[in-house]
Amino acid sequence: MKCILSVFALITMFTVNGNVVGQDAVAELHAAIKPVPRGGGWMKRHQSMNERVKKGNVDLIFIGDSITQGWEGAGREVWKKQYGSRNAVNLGIGGDRTQHVLWRLENGNIDDISPKLAVVMIGTNNSGRDKPAQTSEGVTAIVKMLRAELPETKILLLAVFPRGENAEDKKRQDNDEVNETISKLDDGDMIHYLDIADAFLESDGALQRSVMPDLLHLNSASYQKWADAIEPSVKKLMAQYHREREVTAPPRLTETVAPNWCSTKAPGLWLHFATCWA
Repeated sequence: MKCILSVFALITMFTVNGNVVGQDAVAELHAAIKPVPRGGGWMKRHQSMNERVKKGNVDLIFIGDSITQGWEGAGREVWKKQYGSRNAVNLGIGGDRTQHVLWRLENGNIDDISPKLAVVMIGTNNSGRDKPAQTSEGVTAIVKMLRAELPETKILLLAVFPRGENAEDKKRQDNDEVNETISKLDDGDMIHYLDIADAFLESDGALQRSVMPDLLHLNSASYQKWADAIEPSVKKLMAQYHREREVTAPPRLTETVAPNWCSTKAPGLWLHFATCWA
């Protein structure tokens, strides 16, 4: 396991009552930023994801809860078509809240990889349990951890998806408040925020069961909507990764780079460099 805990303590700073405090102090105030695991089959899935990551060849990761895990269910065919050739890994576990994702990231999910892009959508399971401000801090902690541990990876931070029949749904309102806060994490460079709610909602804000049968989880057609809505950003950010690596790559050395000191007519200079080229 990486030494993420110390990194997390250093980078996760919040303001409480006007005072800047460290992660340990804030963790005492609420659970959304305190990394914790879950039991049962959760740990088995977590370990299976770690085994996949250990194999390497990871260019694209999706991080989230059951909605993300659903790419292996209702979204299976869309995933195969859209991401099957992109070295993509699904890091979604049903029921996860921000604190569970934080624990997973600390314990192997992103060890020894450097993806081109991480797509993050998490927080809906915090609604009803944590205050929107606390959930926002949990999402922020996840983004900061990704930036610290995967410094070359672009982040596509998605707004928490809409839920409930309409805008009067309390949990949807909580998610909307979270989205308003986390949208400010977009720095135009490594972190990019995207709200694709319009792909799922009617013009009046209504959510149909033909889109999300239980008004929360997606059906196969909606996974296609998801893929279509983020594809321009996915393509753009992965292309940017390539361009930036090309710009920062060191120049290739050739035989003509090193001077031929042995043929110089300045004996003193030759003696000075002789041992360097021996």
